[in-house]
Amino acid sequence: MYTEHKWTSVEKILFVVNVIPVGKVLPYGKVADLAGLPGRARYVSRALKLAPIEANLPWHRVINSAGKISFPPNSDLFQKQTELLRLEDIEVNQGNISLSKYLWQPDIATLVMTLPF
Repeated sequence: MYTEHKWTSVEKILFVVNVIPVGKVLPYGKVADLAGLPGRARYVSRALKLAPIEANLPWHRVINSAGKISFPPNSDLFQKQTELLRLEDIEVNQGNISLSKYLWQPDIATLVMTLPF
Protein backbone atom coordinates (compact mmCIF):
# COMPACT_ATOMS: atom_id res chain seq x y z
CA MET A 1 0.00 0.00 0.00
CA TYR A 2 1.40 3.40 -1.00
CA THR A 3 1.18 6.25 1.47
CA GLU A 4 2.11 9.76 0.50
CA HIS A 5 5.00 11.29 2.43
CA LYS A 6 3.85 14.07 4.74
CA TRP A 7 6.55 16.72 4.55
CA THR A 8 7.43 18.53 7.77
CA SER A 9 8.17 22.25 7.63
CA VAL A 10 11.85 21.61 8.30
CA GLU A 11 12.06 18.99 5.53
CA LYS A 12 10.52 21.46 3.09
CA ILE A 13 13.01 24.16 4.05
CA LEU A 14 15.99 21.85 3.73
CA PHE A 15 14.74 20.58 0.37
CA VAL A 16 14.41 24.12 -0.99
CA VAL A 17 17.90 25.04 0.22
CA ASN A 18 19.27 21.91 -1.46
CA VAL A 19 17.88 22.91 -4.85
CA ILE A 20 19.30 26.44 -4.95
CA PRO A 21 21.65 26.21 -7.94
CA VAL A 22 25.38 26.73 -7.71
CA GLY A 23 26.19 30.40 -8.26
CA LYS A 24 22.79 31.62 -7.03
CA VAL A 25 21.46 32.86 -3.69
CA LEU A 26 18.06 33.06 -2.06
CA PRO A 27 16.94 35.20 0.91
CA TYR A 28 15.56 33.46 3.98
CA GLY A 29 12.08 34.80 3.24
CA LYS A 30 12.09 33.43 -0.31
CA VAL A 31 13.15 30.02 1.01
CA ALA A 32 10.19 30.18 3.39
CA ASP A 33 7.84 31.17 0.55
CA LEU A 34 8.96 28.27 -1.66
CA ALA A 35 8.59 25.89 1.27
CA GLY A 36 4.99 27.03 1.69
CA LEU A 37 5.77 28.97 4.85
CA PRO A 38 5.28 32.64 3.95
CA GLY A 39 6.47 35.07 6.59
CA ARG A 40 8.63 32.48 8.32
CA ALA A 41 12.14 33.71 7.41
CA ARG A 42 13.33 33.32 11.00
CA TYR A 43 12.10 29.75 11.01
CA VAL A 44 14.31 29.10 7.98
CA SER A 45 17.28 30.49 9.88
CA ARG A 46 16.54 28.26 12.84
CA ALA A 47 16.06 25.16 10.66
CA LEU A 48 19.43 25.76 9.01
CA LYS A 49 21.10 26.29 12.37
CA LEU A 50 19.72 22.98 13.67
CA ALA A 51 20.26 20.95 10.48
CA PRO A 52 22.68 18.06 10.91
CA ILE A 53 26.09 18.49 9.30
CA GLU A 54 25.53 15.17 7.50
CA ALA A 55 22.78 16.88 5.49
CA ASN A 56 25.59 18.65 3.60
CA LEU A 57 23.35 21.63 2.83
CA PRO A 58 24.48 24.55 0.69
CA TRP A 59 23.51 26.84 3.58
CA HIS A 60 25.90 29.49 2.31
CA ARG A 61 23.50 30.27 -0.57
CA VAL A 62 20.93 31.67 1.87
CA ILE A 63 21.29 35.36 2.69
CA ASN A 64 19.14 38.11 4.13
CA SER A 65 16.58 40.12 2.19
CA ALA A 66 18.96 43.06 1.79
CA GLY A 67 21.42 40.84 -0.08
CA LYS A 68 23.83 40.56 2.81
CA ILE A 69 25.46 37.84 4.83
CA SER A 70 23.69 37.82 8.19
CA PHE A 71 26.62 36.75 10.38
CA PRO A 72 28.72 39.37 12.19
CA PRO A 73 31.48 40.58 9.81
CA ASN A 74 34.41 39.39 11.92
CA SER A 75 32.94 35.97 12.72
CA ASP A 76 34.21 32.63 11.47
CA LEU A 77 30.82 31.90 9.88
CA PHE A 78 30.90 35.21 7.98
CA GLN A 79 34.33 34.33 6.61
CA LYS A 80 33.25 30.75 5.77
CA GLN A 81 30.10 31.89 3.94
CA THR A 82 32.08 34.51 2.01
CA GLU A 83 34.64 31.90 0.99
CA LEU A 84 32.01 29.36 -0.11
CA LEU A 85 30.12 31.94 -2.15
CA ARG A 86 33.31 33.12 -3.86
CA LEU A 87 34.15 29.51 -4.74
CA GLU A 88 30.90 29.57 -6.73
CA ASP A 89 31.98 32.77 -8.51
CA ILE A 90 29.57 34.91 -6.50
CA GLU A 91 31.00 38.36 -5.87
CA VAL A 92 30.91 39.29 -2.19
CA ASN A 93 31.81 42.86 -1.27
CA GLN A 94 32.03 43.39 2.50
CA GLY A 95 29.22 40.87 2.99
CA ASN A 96 27.03 42.27 0.21
CA ILE A 97 25.79 40.14 -2.69
CA SER A 98 24.06 41.64 -5.72
CA LEU A 99 20.52 40.26 -5.78
CA SER A 100 20.02 41.61 -9.30
CA LYS A 101 22.90 39.42 -10.44
CA TYR A 102 22.77 36.31 -8.23
CA LEU A 103 19.17 35.90 -7.02
CA TRP A 104 17.69 32.53 -7.99
CA GLN A 105 14.35 33.19 -9.66
CA PRO A 106 12.96 29.84 -10.75
CA ASP A 107 10.16 29.85 -13.28
CA ILE A 108 6.91 28.02 -12.61
CA ALA A 109 7.91 24.98 -14.67
CA THR A 110 11.08 24.58 -12.63
CA LEU A 111 9.14 24.83 -9.40
CA VAL A 112 6.51 22.31 -10.49
CA MET A 113 9.16 19.84 -11.66
CA THR A 114 11.46 20.33 -8.66
CA LEU A 115 9.36 20.78 -5.51
CA PRO A 116 7.57 17.57 -4.50
CA PHE A 117 5.20 19.25 -2.03
